[in-house]
Amino acid sequence: MTGFGIAAKDFANAKYTVEIKSLNSKFLELALKLPKSFSDKELILRNECSKYIERGKVTIAFNIEYPESDKKAALIDTALLKLYYNQLKDTAQELGDSSSNLLQLALTFPDVIHSNDELVSDEEWQQLHSAFSEALENFQKFRKDEGNILEKDLVLRVTNILTALKQVEELEPRRIPAIKDRINQLLNEYVGKENVDQNRFEQELIFYIDKLDITEEKVRLKSHCDYFLKALKSPDANGKKLGFISQEIGREINTMGSKANDAGIQQVVVGMKEELEKIKEQLLNVL
Repeated sequence: MTGFGIAAKDFANAKYTVEIKSLNSKFLELALKLPKSFSDKELILRNECSKYIERGKVTIAFNIEYPESDKKAALIDTALLKLYYNQLKDTAQELGDSSSNLLQLALTFPDVIHSNDELVSDEEWQQLHSAFSEALENFQKFRKDEGNILEKDLVLRVTNILTALKQVEELEPRRIPAIKDRINQLLNEYVGKENVDQNRFEQELIFYIDKLDITEEKVRLKSHCDYFLKALKSPDANGKKLGFISQEIGREINTMGSKANDAGIQQVVVGMKEELEKIKEQLLNVL
C-alpha cells in the first residue's frame, strides 16, 4: 500500500503542485493539506480519493507558489473600513475622546483586511484539480509497479514452499521404518526381545504411527499454496484474503513439523517457516 505520486501545473504566473504519499494501514486514513482558498473543495477531493484508494495512510499536500514579484497582496474593504472609522469617530466625539489612532483600530475589525488568496477563479481550481488528477495517476502507477514486484516475490516464496514440500515427500518413506527400528532397539535394550509381545507391539506401533501421519497436512498445504497463487492473480483487492490463506499455510506447516518426528523433515519445515514469514511481511504492502 505504499505509494508516491507528484504533479505540477503552471498557470497565471503561479505553480500548482500536488504530492501524494501512502504508508501501510488496515483502513483508509486520508489527510489533505489544502490552501485555505480551496478549503470548500475538500469533500470533492476526498470523494475522488476514496474511488481509487482503498487502504493506506495517505497524505495529500497541495501547494501554490507565486514568484516574489507576483505574490498576491492583501485586500482592504475600503467601504467597510470607512464605516468602522466613522462609527468610531462619532462615538469618540460623543464621549469627548481625542484618540488619534482610530484608523489603526478600524483596520483590526473583522473582514476589513482579507487575503487575496481567498478569492480563486474557476480556472485556478481547474489547474489545481488537473494537477491532483495527474498526481493520483502517477501514484496509482507507482503502486502498480510496486505490486508487480511484490507479486513476483510472493510467487517465488510460495514456489519455494511447494519445492520444500516435495523434499518432505522424498524424505517421508524412510521415516516410518526409522521410527520402528528405533522403538525396537529401545525395547530390546530395556525390556529384552524375548519379553516383547510382537502382536501387541505391532498393534501399538500402528496406533502410534497413525498419529504421526502427515498425509492430510501435505494435501492441505499444497491446496492452500495453489489457492494463494490463484488469489494472487485475481484483479480484485485480495490482500486480506491472502493474509487468511497464509495463516492456513502456517497452520499446516506447524502441524507437519510437530508430527514429523524426523530431523531431516523438521529442517525442511524450518525453511518453509522462513519463507512464510517473508510472505507475511510482504502482504502488509498488498491491498
